[in-house]
Amino acid sequence: MVKVLFVCTGNICRSPTAEGMFRHLAESAGLGPHVIADSAGTHSYHVGEPPDPRTRQAALARGVDLSALRARKVVAADFTRFDHILAMDHGHLAQLSRIVPAGATASLRLFLDDAPGFEDREVPDPYYGGPDGFEEVLDLCEAGSRGLLDRLMRESKFPIRERIG
Repeated sequence: MVKVLFVCTGNICRSPTAEGMFRHLAESAGLGPHVIADSAGTHSYHVGEPPDPRTRQAALARGVDLSALRARKVVAADFTRFDHILAMDHGHLAQLSRIVPAGATASLRLFLDDAPGFEDREVPDPYYGGPDGFEEVLDLCEAGSRGLLDRLMRESKFPIRERIG
């Protein structure tokens, strides 16, 4: 079992998109029973709220249903509960690095570190922009999720060894 936590600021746009896309691709590849995916925010602005309606709409158009997700804030227990904590941008990574508790076991890195062909390793915040921003976030989350699943398979974390196509 591989446990992954995706983190952005308020947990209503980028990180729930990454969570949903990662889960969707894992299930499509037959890896659903082998992964636990969750998302959280560095701030508590939207705790208990569903993802932004624009996020849900864009994801659903690609077959990814985010309607059951609710925002939450990162807690200390996440650093031992999850194997991987993936930040959407450098600011989130810095914030997470400052709150890592003693005894943490999770690896901490940028989500797009495993996405081939992307020089900028940050997923931009689409909140204040138009619909194109949400589509870009979906594209990046798909690339990041595929790269992450491929890396985890190379590291023998799953019983299936084929690349995610």
